[in-house]
Amino acid sequence: TETMKSINEEIVKQHGNITQKKLSIAMDVSSKSSWGANITSYLDEIPFAYIGKGEQNKIKTMISLNKNNDCHVILIEEPENHLSFSNMTKLISDISTACSEKQLIITTHSTFVLNKLGIKNVLILCNDIITPLSDLSVDTQKYFQKLPGFNTLRIILSKCPILVEGPADDLVLQKAYLLKNNKLPLDDGVDIIVMNGLAFKRFLDIAMLVNKKIKVIRDNDGKDIQKIEANYKKYIEGGNLEIYCDSDPVVDTLEPQLLKYNDISILNKIFGQDCKTDEEILYYMKRNKTECALKIFETTEKINIPEYITDAIK
Repeated sequence: TETMKSINEEIVKQHGNITQKKLSIAMDVSSKSSWGANITSYLDEIPFAYIGKGEQNKIKTMISLNKNNDCHVILIEEPENHLSFSNMTKLISDISTACSEKQLIITTHSTFVLNKLGIKNVLILCNDIITPLSDLSVDTQKYFQKLPGFNTLRIILSKCPILVEGPADDLVLQKAYLLKNNKLPLDDGVDIIVMNGLAFKRFLDIAMLVNKKIKVIRDNDGKDIQKIEANYKKYIEGGNLEIYCDSDPVVDTLEPQLLKYNDISILNKIFGQDCKTDEEILYYMKRNKTECALKIFETTEKINIPEYITDAIK
């Protein structure tokens, strides 16, 4: 009909502002439709009700933003819902553009959304206290905004965050927790966050700001434990940090620490190797760090976990 045609022509004019796909409306001629509700929208000729929830939310959001040009305050709840990473990136960019001259208030559980829109604009609501992340140093704010994939919100939302250096530490720590509690850390709200060699202090700055207690499990890297703790003095004295590492500088990383607490025969059995000396098994473990840690996590053999790790989960 002419009416339907004119509506679709108007929708075409909004192409790009709402979606890059073809958005239109048409009569629903399926056998289930009723005369009371027989007009439906289509996206690339697919009925709106049958496209993904993320796509629906994205289109509804952009239609609303394009329609309410005279509004000065925009409130959006969790725009990341049901969206893939790439589609979420595009939506956040579109929202930022559409609301550049307006007051935009977004609630989110997404670290990406938080970092991308600017950590300086974030208010943390926790225990009846409002904490602006703009109180972080400018250097730390820029650090997270440049690297939006980091787990900023996991630090804040976790009941008990534990920071570790790499995936091998994560797997061994999960094994230790499983052996002690017969369940995984996340079952108790304990969130293990892998730093992948990144600066612990960036995340500790956030923890200190929101008064969150954090545990750090790390290698001693051949240093005396007092020297390591001195490097984190302000966080420890503020009551926000407990550091756990082996006190013996000779066993400087996870692999020699595992060998310290386990006989070579047990490690050979777990890894499916036939190493004759400590040097051989250490060489193998260091060359296959994550694979060895995964085998430790999966093994039914009796494995002794280094004491500094078991201390962290007491």
